[in-house]
Amino acid sequence: MTVRPRCCSRPNNGFTGLDALAAPLLICNEDHRFIVAEQMRQIGVEPNAILLEPMGRNTAPAVTVAALQATANGEDPLLLVLAADHLIRDAAQFRQAIDAGRKPAEEGRLVTFGIVPTAPETGYGYIEASEPFSLGEPAHVPIRRFVEKPDQATAEQFLATGRFTWNSGMFLFRASAMLAELERLAPEVVSCCRAALEQDTADLEFHRLEREAFAKCPNVAIDVAVMEKTELGSVLPLDAGWSDVGSWSALWETSEQKDSQGNVLQGHVIAEGSRDCYLRSEHRLVVGLGVENLVVVETDDAVLIADRSKAQEIKTVVKQLEAAGSPEGKAHRKIYRPWGHYTGVVEDSRWQVKRISVKPGASLSLQMHHHRAEHWVVVKGTALVERDGEEQLVGENQSTYIPMGCKHRLSNPGRIPVELIEVQSGEYLGEDDIVRFQDRYGRSDLSRSDLSINAS
Repeated sequence: MTVRPRCCSRPNNGFTGLDALAAPLLICNEDHRFIVAEQMRQIGVEPNAILLEPMGRNTAPAVTVAALQATANGEDPLLLVLAADHLIRDAAQFRQAIDAGRKPAEEGRLVTFGIVPTAPETGYGYIEASEPFSLGEPAHVPIRRFVEKPDQATAEQFLATGRFTWNSGMFLFRASAMLAELERLAPEVVSCCRAALEQDTADLEFHRLEREAFAKCPNVAIDVAVMEKTELGSVLPLDAGWSDVGSWSALWETSEQKDSQGNVLQGHVIAEGSRDCYLRSEHRLVVGLGVENLVVVETDDAVLIADRSKAQEIKTVVKQLEAAGSPEGKAHRKIYRPWGHYTGVVEDSRWQVKRISVKPGASLSLQMHHHRAEHWVVVKGTALVERDGEEQLVGENQSTYIPMGCKHRLSNPGRIPVELIEVQSGEYLGEDDIVRFQDRYGRSDLSRSDLSINAS
C-alpha cells in the first residue's frame, strides 16, 4: 500500500523549472516523517520545514498551518499548494498556468487549477466557472460552484457547457488572503492550528504540531471550509497531462510501460493470456494466467488481489485491519528512522529477525534492554559496535552478541551503508523494553507512534 503525505505548500520562489520559488514547506503525518525526509534528500531538495501532523485532519488545517508558518516572520508570500500524489506530464503547460495565476493571486484572488476534462468522468469532483473558458492563453474565471462526483449523464452535460473542469485540489493564493477567509469562514480551524503551531516542538529536522491543540481542529477539506463559500475564488484551466495517482488502478492508467496486452508488469512477474492488469512483485514470483482487469500487488507482509475498478476500496480493508489490531494495519514492514531503516523479516513469540541498514556516518542510540538479547551479523560494510564501554569493528561475515542488560550502540563509520541481520530473543520483545542513555537525535524515549509500530 502507498501512504501519502496529505499536503505540500511552496512559498512564492525548488519546483523544477519554475522561477522564483522558495524551498518547499512540507506537511505530513508524523508516521511518514523519515521517508519524506529521505525522498527529499534523494531528489536534492532542502525543505524550508517539515511540519508533522499528529493525526489527519484533512486539507483545511494543512493549508492553514502552511499559511500561518509562511507569515510567521512578517512576510506575505504567494503559496502554491500541491498534493503529493499528482502526476503532471507537461511541465511547460503547468508553468504557463502558474504564471497566469500569479497576477490574480497577487490581487487577492484564491486561484484553484481546474483540469480540462478529457472524458465525462464520474470519479472526480467538478468546478463550474461563471462563464465558458476562452481558447488560447489560460485565464482565470470566477467560480460559480463546486459539484461532487456526478453520475454519467450529468458529467456529459457538464462537458457540453464548456464551463466545467475537474477539481484538482491545487491552489495559488497570497497567504494573507487565504488566512483572512479562513478567519471569516472557519475561525475554529485557524485558532486550533495557531495553537498547535505556537506550541510545536523541534524534533531533528522536523516540527511536531502540538497534539492536543491539533486534535481539536475540525476535520474539513479546504474546499468545504473556504472555496465553496468565498466570493474570491477563481478557477484557471489546466491542460497539462494531470493525473491523480492515489490508487493502484491510477498507476495502471498513467503507466507508459504497458505491454501489447495492456498489462503493467513490475518486478518478478509473468503474464500469460492476461489483459489490462497491474501486476507488481517486490519479492516472490507473481503469475497472471488468463486474467483480466486485475490489480495484484505482492509485498513483504501482504498480497492484494482486486478488480481494477474496485482498487480504491482498499480503504475499507485497512479500516478492518486497524479495528482488528492487525500489524498490517499499523505499519509497513520497512520502517525509516533518522539513522537509516529496518525491515521485519520473521517473528515468533520469543524471537524475531530484522534486516537493518545504517547510513554512512549515522548511529543508533546508546541503549540497553532488560528482557532480550541480540545477535548481529554484518552482511555489508563495517560496523562500529560499542558494548559496555568497549568498541570493536565488525566487518562483513562477522558477528557480535549483545546480552541482556548490556549498554550498546551500533554506528557506521564508513562511506557505504552498513547492512546487518539482527536476531532478537527473549521472554519479551516489545519495543518499550529500551533504556536510552545517549542519542544524537534527541530521543530520550520512544514516542507513542514509535511504540505502535515496533520501532527500534
